[in-house]
Amino acid sequence: MVKGRAVIRQYEAGQRDFSRARLRKAELEGADLRGVDLSWAFLRHANLSKANLAGANLMGSDLVGVDLRDADLNEANLRGANLYRAEVTGAQLARAESLKGTILPDGAKHE
Repeated sequence: MVKGRAVIRQYEAGQRDFSRARLRKAELEGADLRGVDLSWAFLRHANLSKANLAGANLMGSDLVGVDLRDADLNEANLRGANLYRAEVTGAQLARAESLKGTILPDGAKHE
């Protein structure tokens, strides 16, 4: 199981593929993770506030209860992700690449 600091170290060393990673409650506040692949990752209750996730692939990820306050999600792929009860205040979601099929914080499904 990979946790927050390990992800940051591996990312800084050039790794970008963290697909299917189990990162429950990971502390990634303010992390620069531009272009990271977190598709189908398990990130429940992780702290990604103020993180730079521009261009990230979060397709199908479990983001239930995640803190995304003030995170940069411009051009991120959130297709089919589950954001139920996620905190998204101030998150830059307007220019996300895809929200199709995403479960929004209030439980509604984005079509």
